Amino acid sequence: MLSEDAIVLGIETSCDETAAACVARGRETLSSVVSSQIEVHRKFGGVVPEIASRRHVEAIIPVIDQALSDAGLTLAGVDAVAVAYGPGLVGALLVGLAAAKGLAFAMGIPMVCVNHIEGHIYANFLAHALLEPPMLCLTVSGGHTELVAMHGHGRYQVLGRTRDDAAGEAFDKVARVMGLPYPGGPALERLARSGDPDAMAFPRAHVEGRPLDFSFSGLKTAVINRLHTMEQKGAEIDAADVAASFQKAALGELVSRIEPGVRATGIRKLAVSGGVASNLALRAALDELAARLEIELFYPPLALCTDNAAMIASAGYYGLAGGRTSGLDANAVPGARLEDVSAALCREDTAACRRIISGVGASGA
Repeated sequence: MLSEDAIVLGIETSCDETAAACVARGRETLSSVVSSQIEVHRKFGGVVPEIASRRHVEAIIPVIDQALSDAGLTLAGVDAVAVAYGPGLVGALLVGLAAAKGLAFAMGIPMVCVNHIEGHIYANFLAHALLEPPMLCLTVSGGHTELVAMHGHGRYQVLGRTRDDAAGEAFDKVARVMGLPYPGGPALERLARSGDPDAMAFPRAHVEGRPLDFSFSGLKTAVINRLHTMEQKGAEIDAADVAASFQKAALGELVSRIEPGVRATGIRKLAVSGGVASNLALRAALDELAARLEIELFYPPLALCTDNAAMIASAGYYGLAGGRTSGLDANAVPGARLEDVSAALCREDTAACRRIISGVGASGA
């Protein structure tokens, strides 16, 4: 049984950040070290999986050593190891898993595998000491867009997810076509601040039969086609107006799913996480919505929006406290789904999810 005062070492290598962190009692960040590969991948305009994996191999031990040093700990002071096992890039995930297995075996301590999206949700628990489920969770990043009802620690009911591109991925792809520097999402957000969000009307998606699901591929394609058409016609392109109009449509998609989610579940707390949670326009729109709906709204600090290991350690603490452990035969699962975190509970919650989606559809939301 995990001690209430346990210190968990978290490891995160799902994409292009090598990260390690020490977290006490699931909420207190003792250290958080992130080694970014942005400069390495910038010349390619995106993450190259093979290069990312090799960089993780080079960085993982120094990053773990630094996290322990910053926390004033040695490995003997760590009670458990938590590691992201998916979703993500398989080669990158395997580096973190190998390191976690080695540490768990050598020190004789438990290891727990954490779903990367689950980790993002727990970034809010690090920032808000009194936050507890149930709550709605909107996780928006370069690889993921999901609206989740969290009924308790380890109990997740996915109400909606993207059917194609994640919101952050759409930002990055549009930014690349516009010639903006990598990473594209933050660059596009900065450009949009000086543009007119009503200059151009772009389409918004509706997924038949799954009204809380998202789709950003059509929006992305519409923006790119508009840019190509204007270029072919020799028309002047106001890049700031394009960025602002695209951003308005994309963020409108995200915000529009919250009210029917609140109405269908009756949950009146919303936590936002993932890299796109740092978008100030999204925060402003959600602030306005939360005030109108009279619901509580939570964000992690900007440093915890992007990939980090403190969120993995926090999720791992609560997983271990609930009896979840992983064996040394655990493998990377690049397409891992949040529902798989607790299969037995998810069978129960999946039936409830179907009823909620059916109710949302019937109400015309």
